[in-house]
Amino acid sequence: MQQIDWIVLIGTLVFIVLYGTWKSRQQKDTGDYLKGGNNAHWWTIGLSVMATQASAITFLSTPGQAFHDGMGFVQFYFGLPIAMVIICLVFIPIYHKLNVYTAYEYLENRFDKKTRTLTAILFLIQRGLACGITIFAPSIILSAVLGWNLIYLNVIIGVLVIIYTVSGGTKAVSVTQKQQMAVIFFGMLIAFLLILNYLPLDITFTKALEIAGTNGKMNILDFSFDFDNRYTFWSGIIGGSFLALSYFGTDQSQVQRYLSGKSVKQSQMGLIMNGMLKVPMQFFILLVGIMVFVFYQFNSSPLHFNPSAVKDVKQSKYSSEYTALEAEKSALDLQLNSAQLNYAKAETDAEKQSIAQEIKDLNKSEQQLRNQSVSLIKKANPNAETNDKDYVFIHFILTNLPRGLIGLLLAVILSAAMSSTASELNALGSTTTIDLYKRNVPGKREKHYVAASRGFTLLWGVIAIGVACTANLFDNLIQLVNIIGSIFYGNVLGIFLLAFFIKYVRSKAVFIAALITQIIIIYFWYIDLMPYLWLNLVGCVIVMTIAVILQTVLPNNKKEEEIAG
Repeated sequence: MQQIDWIVLIGTLVFIVLYGTWKSRQQKDTGDYLKGGNNAHWWTIGLSVMATQASAITFLSTPGQAFHDGMGFVQFYFGLPIAMVIICLVFIPIYHKLNVYTAYEYLENRFDKKTRTLTAILFLIQRGLACGITIFAPSIILSAVLGWNLIYLNVIIGVLVIIYTVSGGTKAVSVTQKQQMAVIFFGMLIAFLLILNYLPLDITFTKALEIAGTNGKMNILDFSFDFDNRYTFWSGIIGGSFLALSYFGTDQSQVQRYLSGKSVKQSQMGLIMNGMLKVPMQFFILLVGIMVFVFYQFNSSPLHFNPSAVKDVKQSKYSSEYTALEAEKSALDLQLNSAQLNYAKAETDAEKQSIAQEIKDLNKSEQQLRNQSVSLIKKANPNAETNDKDYVFIHFILTNLPRGLIGLLLAVILSAAMSSTASELNALGSTTTIDLYKRNVPGKREKHYVAASRGFTLLWGVIAIGVACTANLFDNLIQLVNIIGSIFYGNVLGIFLLAFFIKYVRSKAVFIAALITQIIIIYFWYIDLMPYLWLNLVGCVIVMTIAVILQTVLPNNKKEEEIAG
């Protein structure tokens, strides 16, 4: 990185922090601090909702996911628009009617205190872990690629977020997220255009897509019912819908974004905006990864993208074997470059088919070399991270983008980390204050609860930094966050659906069912019974089924009936 990159990176991050702190400097009560004074317009809500979900993991992992596995991951988001419509019609009117600060307040009105407390604690556990990962994700990758100290990076990102989130609350989060999304969209667009510009002159965008398709990267839809395949149309529509319903409808980090709306209509329009733009946004980010793949069809790519793993093997007794694989890879790159150029110039279908088969064989040979490199890395260091999907895009940024734009793209990554982390800390602080502290320590002044919210937000910020400093990479970072959510979300969603639609089910049945379901889902995940997306549906169905059965066998409780009524 050059001086101009540091100026762009530091200048962008400092501006966002100072702007958010200044714009939200006056917080009179918990309504101002936790709901932003209910002044948010629909476009602010929409951008805030998108920024909360689009963490740094999205912009680091998703292009790498497309580079290795193609566009199929976009199916994960197919259920999101369906969920947005349901939340707008059911969840938002109820939350606004009751004028709640958190989603879990409603559950006490419908059931009882212990059910509210249980769901709040489930949220705090999974979101507290996820918050640490949103800090850890960019830190581990930037530290490996740039040589920066991992612990320092975790602390710097965490402290920057804590400064404006603690001082300004929900309004600070919403205000800064608009700036962060502007940086993110601009940076990704510039990266996409530069990749196209770096391709050979006779390789148009259409031909680039054709090259990607020849290598199986453009297979977007999979209608199979194969449980071994994580991402299919059906898992996206069904499992993805339940995950999105749980996340956007019951996760306080998202609920708090639209509870700040000026009206029900503004909140609904903000979510509809998210539903309309989220799938195209993810499609575009995956497409950036596809273009990176095409770029490396004409340019040499590393045998392995994780530099720390490569360092491990090159400092071991397997160094000469790894170097030999690199030499084979370089020779293969030249053949692949020539074959791709010939494919682009081919005029007849017969020529294209012949060259396409040659390209497939070359890419297959390249994958075999990558697999051999992974084996050597594992021999050199059994604990090394051999999954390099998360390093593909950052490697491209650092080795190919012009000076200045490197700083901008790093600002994109860190802005995304900050925006998502800020929402999570804001939600963790508000849930702890409203659902646990205020519920058990009532009667204090508003200033006391605002101070308590700040204190709990700071505490969760410190916990998140601690989680980040002790975390480990897990297959693919974007999958890890969704796996954590899927373990808890289905259960919580089922509790809310019982509250909304099955009025005769009482608190005792729901509470017991929720405990049993959580144990079952954790066990299902542990034995890897099914792809994690399906855990959302299964968890929701199990908790609702058990609660209904328990309600029929448990003795009637008149007090519960009065509360439910």
